[in-house]
Amino acid sequence: MSGIFFRPADARALLVLAHGAGAGMTHVFLEDLARALADRGMATLRYQFPYMEPREDTAGTPPRRRPPDRAPKLLATVEAALAHARRLAPDLPLFAGGKSMGGRMTSQLFAEKPDTRGHGAASVRGLVFFGFPLHPPKKPGTRRADHLSDVEVPMLFLQGTRDTLADLSLLRPIVESPPIDATLHVIDDADHGFHVRKSSGRTDAEVLAELADVTVDWANARPTPP
Repeated sequence: MSGIFFRPADARALLVLAHGAGAGMTHVFLEDLARALADRGMATLRYQFPYMEPREDTAGTPPRRRPPDRAPKLLATVEAALAHARRLAPDLPLFAGGKSMGGRMTSQLFAEKPDTRGHGAASVRGLVFFGFPLHPPKKPGTRRADHLSDVEVPMLFLQGTRDTLADLSLLRPIVESPPIDATLHVIDDADHGFHVRKSSGRTDAEVLAELADVTVDWANARPTPP
């Protein structure tokens, strides 16, 4: 498992950031997001799920795109990344999450293993989802959110109104229902990759800045654990 740790000089928190199903940790969206967060005082640890690690299938043959690992391996990878983050920056408040599948695997780990949260200064203070994949495209449903009621830390959902993997009419009542402690921030006209059309009057760069602003403001407002 490889990773990229990016800590600005004025870091006040650390976000452990997982990639989505179809692109690794060096995808341009995550690269730009990490820089935007760093500009606002948030360090990041991006990491790679095993199936995304580059390898030669045969000598001289470029690696083929592979499907995601099964859930147990994905969850173990999230857990290992969190443990490594605690060693890298034990002085920083810790948050976790990711893009699409990476965020969902993070929340699933916290639902299945509440002790992953940690205690005191080492505890994870919240989860951040950049496009939570509530359902497959054109197949609305809520089964992928069944575990969220077992997550014991605050959650931030950043979702676009054109996201075909998250019908907001289904997601909104989930995040607003006790005992879930969640905040939903909706970005008008953004799709699952947070791209907006020219007709929206905004640029993708402006949306990225909004994602970073909301994430950092939300993280800064989380209370210090006892």
